[in-house]
Amino acid sequence: MTADRNDEDGRGGGGLTTGEVARRLGVAPTTVRTWDRRYGLGPDAHTGGTHRRWTPADVARLERMCALTATGVPPAEAARMVKSPEPPAPDGPATVAAPPVAVPPIAAPPGLPAAPRRSRAHAGLRLGDVRQECKGIARAALRLDAAALEDLLATAIEAHGLIAAWTEVLMPTLQAVGRKWENSGERYVEVEHFLSWHVSGALRRCAPPVAADRPGATTMLACVPGENHTLPLEVLAAALAERQLPVRMFGAALPVDSLVAAVRRTGPAVVGLWAQSRTTASRPLAEHVAAMEWGVRGARRKAVVMTLGPGWAGHAVPGLPRPRGLAEAVAAVESLVPG
Repeated sequence: MTADRNDEDGRGGGGLTTGEVARRLGVAPTTVRTWDRRYGLGPDAHTGGTHRRWTPADVARLERMCALTATGVPPAEAARMVKSPEPPAPDGPATVAAPPVAVPPIAAPPGLPAAPRRSRAHAGLRLGDVRQECKGIARAALRLDAAALEDLLATAIEAHGLIAAWTEVLMPTLQAVGRKWENSGERYVEVEHFLSWHVSGALRRCAPPVAADRPGATTMLACVPGENHTLPLEVLAAALAERQLPVRMFGAALPVDSLVAAVRRTGPAVVGLWAQSRTTASRPLAEHVAAMEWGVRGARRKAVVMTLGPGWAGHAVPGLPRPRGLAEAVAAVESLVPG
């Protein structure tokens, strides 16, 4: 077995392996190796000649590196600061310690689990409050580290399954990053877009091929007109595909005429309409789609319309299901689609 293989699977002793350090920091192993090779932030000593083992002091340097780069310090400058043997003099320019990489807590939208409450003295996401993956993914997004982010997203989905990964890792991180730019003069819009794009890609890569249509068994998913937040529908589509349920995804801001035409052409069993904002949720539209009929006389059919998303709070449509989260939405579709 090669030294690299030993390095990743954690065999041997005398400290942490590169893989273990990367998981602890929430970065990709390639990032740790790059910092070692490019900036000299490797372990102080090797064990067994070629096996790399990281001591607590080594890990502390990397933790400082992560915190500095996450706040926008260029990697080369951050490495210089980490390796500096002495702190700045008291009467010189102060170097402010980097805050925790994770971002302020936010309230979850109605129907979604809220993050645990914390003291105001701790503004960041802490290991005791959220899954460690949230911290690592937020850190990679703030660094705009595409390779690390894709690795962490794929690992979270594989480790926890799609529903748990979305509910407990991806959604809380997206919410936190969104609140970060809201609270900082919108200086982190690029981070939110970067993270959303990579989450969308991870969802598509993890989802199996779309199941073949079965008459009267298709689920149609679309954002209401004016609504562009597609990620919740993308994860629902992926979760339904995992269960071999036929699904047709129409994405953002589907115009009314197009929505009606798509319903008539697909004859779905279920129509899921997502509204993130109350300004886009339309009760008349949901009622209209729910009243649509098709098929031969004497055997007319209708779709069950599910109102999805926090925008429907205050716009609930009597008689239409409104699932409170991803797991409930998947269970509702499974109960409504004929086997």
